[in-house]
Amino acid sequence: MSEDGPVDSPHGDHSDQRRGPHDPVRGDPLADAPLLGDVMPWSVAPPRPGRAWVRAADAGTLRKRWSALTRTEDEAARERLFGPSRARTTRSAVAPLPGRRAPGGRLAEERGGCPEPVRALYGAYDRQWLIPDSRVLDGPRTELWRIADERQIHLVEHPEGTRPGGPAVVLTPDLPLAPARTGATRRGRAGGGQPRVRPLYRRPGGTEPNLAPGLLGHLAERLGLPVSAEDFLAWTAAVCAVPDSGHPRVPLTADPELWAAGVALGHRTVWLHTRGARHGAAAGGAERPRLPGGERPYVRAPLPAPGAPVGYEAQERALLVGEGRVSPVAPEAWEFAAGDGRVLEAWCAERATPSAAGGTLEAVHPADWPQEWTSELLELITVLTLLARLEPERRELARRLAGAPVVTAAELDAAGVLPVPAEARRPASVLDPDEEGPAGQLALL
Repeated sequence: MSEDGPVDSPHGDHSDQRRGPHDPVRGDPLADAPLLGDVMPWSVAPPRPGRAWVRAADAGTLRKRWSALTRTEDEAARERLFGPSRARTTRSAVAPLPGRRAPGGRLAEERGGCPEPVRALYGAYDRQWLIPDSRVLDGPRTELWRIADERQIHLVEHPEGTRPGGPAVVLTPDLPLAPARTGATRRGRAGGGQPRVRPLYRRPGGTEPNLAPGLLGHLAERLGLPVSAEDFLAWTAAVCAVPDSGHPRVPLTADPELWAAGVALGHRTVWLHTRGARHGAAAGGAERPRLPGGERPYVRAPLPAPGAPVGYEAQERALLVGEGRVSPVAPEAWEFAAGDGRVLEAWCAERATPSAAGGTLEAVHPADWPQEWTSELLELITVLTLLARLEPERRELARRLAGAPVVTAAELDAAGVLPVPAEARRPASVLDPDEEGPAGQLALL
């Protein structure tokens, strides 16, 4: 069992399927498709910071907050700034994060500089920064830190942002964070509540894919093509959807030509989601996503202090941030939605001046719009535009899939690929020789 609690439940009941394992299936390809939770069986909840001040839209703000905390000599005042919880206080003795330098002691006595902030994904498309220190994170999910490297890609289900028949996942090389809990996320929606993180690899170095044992071999035999873990992730990014049942499924084709088309589309999707950090070679070799000349967004009027109202001027194709103006911005980028609203509106709202009272760490915030936010906003507009332009291709792939032979969950049952063994739903035992416990003892996994 992981630190998040019980692992995923076993795969769904496919006893109502009457077709033979190699019969063509026409109509709804999701009806007999395996569950995402079966083909990528190991998942954990996202890391849960437990306090808002440990993440921010820029790394400099985190360093200032850390400095404000550690300069506070009065222990009671430091505790109030910290924001104690049942999981963490400034006196908590906890093991350092895997791969991170062990802190000098309890946070109550900390006088050192801020641990170097790391990138983290907040929500579906918002890249922020996080203080990588287990002393300030209520639920760090050490399983994810232990396997984080330049090969890892996290597939994240966002149930609160999915809809029947629509894309079900986000891909990121960064650590995905749990969103703030609202009434909607506590109640849950179509996908069942909080997001789940499914790493592509169970071990560092891109080894041991987090896939049902035997799945890649079975698909390679049926398709007559080599199938890699990254190819499977790309296919999943292109076709994974949430049917009316609310549980994400991955329809699998037995048509080699259709598989190749879906994998190519998926590689571009992963490349865009990861801002060019993954699958670049498979997506055409480009380092970073860019729009064609004439369509690239530029700042036409300086962006104001954080917190200005956000809007869109359709005739001028301009994003308005107070008196600031960015154009051209395609309508599909402005309308791109995740969860309850537009991604661009949510991104700007996250950078608004916080409502926290003075004297709190959350109140430490940039007074002016940092230049790095401008670069990230232009990149986000580019990514959303290019993702939206893949939608017709994704719909065409779904149409073709509905008329093609498929690999059903029943076929995977018959081949012994499903159900997966219990150990496939648990984290692999990965020990970093430098990993220590709370007081410097060797960590036992």
